[in-house]
Amino acid sequence: MARTQKNKATNYHLGTLKAKLAKLRNELLIEQSGGGGGGPSEGFDVARLGDARVALIGFPSVGKSTLQCKLTGTESEAAAYEFTTLTCIPGTMHYKGSKVQVLDLPGIIEGAAHGKGRGKEVIACARNADAILIVLDAGKEGLNRHREILETELETVGIRLNQRPPDVTFNKKTTGGVRFSSTVPLTKLGPDPEKLALQIMREYRITSADLLAREDITVDQLVDVIVGNRVYKPCCYFYNKIDTITIEEVDQLARMPHSLVGSVHKRFNVGEPDEDDALKAMIWRYLGLTRIYTKRKGQHPDLAEPVVLSAIRKGTSVRALCQNISTQMLRDFNFAMVWGKSAKHSPQRCGINHPLEDEDVVQIVTKTNAQQRQDKNYQALVQGFSDKYHKKKAEARKKKQGKLRR
Repeated sequence: MARTQKNKATNYHLGTLKAKLAKLRNELLIEQSGGGGGGPSEGFDVARLGDARVALIGFPSVGKSTLQCKLTGTESEAAAYEFTTLTCIPGTMHYKGSKVQVLDLPGIIEGAAHGKGRGKEVIACARNADAILIVLDAGKEGLNRHREILETELETVGIRLNQRPPDVTFNKKTTGGVRFSSTVPLTKLGPDPEKLALQIMREYRITSADLLAREDITVDQLVDVIVGNRVYKPCCYFYNKIDTITIEEVDQLARMPHSLVGSVHKRFNVGEPDEDDALKAMIWRYLGLTRIYTKRKGQHPDLAEPVVLSAIRKGTSVRALCQNISTQMLRDFNFAMVWGKSAKHSPQRCGINHPLEDEDVVQIVTKTNAQQRQDKNYQALVQGFSDKYHKKKAEARKKKQGKLRR
């Protein structure tokens, strides 16, 4: 493939080869994950806490444990030898009223996607995180290409860094054949995009499906859509130990995309757990967190404890705010009064799909009893409440009778 000239005539052939390689790589990873006979791994089953989760990925001895201590205040073993951290150590970073869970993972090596150095457990934790922070040693990056190696390992297991899912709808069917259509010209799939898509589906034994492309996608993106097990994660890179290189090298690393340079030891761009620094601000920005202050009618807004919404998890709309507070509030929602940057005027009466911005003040107004009675599901709702009340009352009666018999 590397020696094949890329043009419109060879695009169909290259696309078929990429589909075959993706299929074989996926089958190899499945076989390796199912064939292990070892015992259960310890320390990698971490409960999800806080408003978001960030996983620290990097080679051994790049300063991940020390960095987590500076971000969260969690004591993690740090030493001058490699593989000091042998398990997943969680910590909580408090920033702008939010709680972000930071996972200190063991260092991975080249070939981690295929099981070397417990790499599969580490990558599985990164796959479940909301964002990834790759920690690199600035003194070793120029010769060892650690950034490129880590990106390759994550790409191998289906983690796409700093990419968005392609705007393509793909639905499998049982009968009817393959229907391929697009709303834009597909210039990256060769002269016959439909023929290429059919050949890729044939490699995965898909004979009936509907595929609609709304943007000009590449062959790799088409394969990702058809495979369907890809995850898209925001990722930022932190080059540690910049005090060991020259200022010209620091300037070159700082100009890399999605990157931040610093030094944990010298406290460059990294402060104490209760301090505001450039790294915390970068993590906050990549997580897409939004602070929303709630307000009751006739009272001042609660500015002490904001409701933190995540664009990665549930979104930053009024609906997501109701889901975070109470499902009953979402069911009885009538309208919302919004003060802040997302409102055209203060206050603005908004619907449930109104997008919110950071530090908005929101007052939720629920339906009145008369409005609830007009709902077609009102009778079923009342019956459900009645059944729950009588069931609770019967259980209390049985419990009281059991105590009297004793």
